[in-house]
Amino acid sequence: MKKITGSFCDWRGKVKEKSLLNQSRFYKYKGNFSWNNIKKEKYKQSGNEWKNIVRQTLIGNHGETTKFHVRYFEISAGGYSSFEKHRHEHVVIGLNGEGICIVGKKKYHIKFLDIIYIKPNEPHQLRNPFEKPFGFLCIVNSRRDKPVIIP
Repeated sequence: MKKITGSFCDWRGKVKEKSLLNQSRFYKYKGNFSWNNIKKEKYKQSGNEWKNIVRQTLIGNHGETTKFHVRYFEISAGGYSSFEKHRHEHVVIGLNGEGICIVGKKKYHIKFLDIIYIKPNEPHQLRNPFEKPFGFLCIVNSRRDKPVIIP
């Protein structure tokens, strides 16, 4: 992708270079928890420690310079994420259906607009033991370490 630059002034009046790829954008909601120009992706490229989960990166893969990424995950009935830990933190916000979030030794039943903060190095997993899909926003640092899978 070609980088295009221009200049702008920040609040201190200094001139900085800015990538024009970092543009304000609008992603129209299409219904059924999908957005125009946002692709559904595999949860992870490989592994057998997860099942029936997809993600959409809403903010973070389109030239933004944010220090966070906003992703929408959806876990089908009977699915789950990997049980893992890492140095970065998470914020999980329930949007669709309901699910279970295991954080450390606790289990939380997540429903619409429930929020969970997962601190660094806390083992965690999201599960959907219910019949309907479980969808949630997950906000993470833009720079993340590789997860450590917990058997």
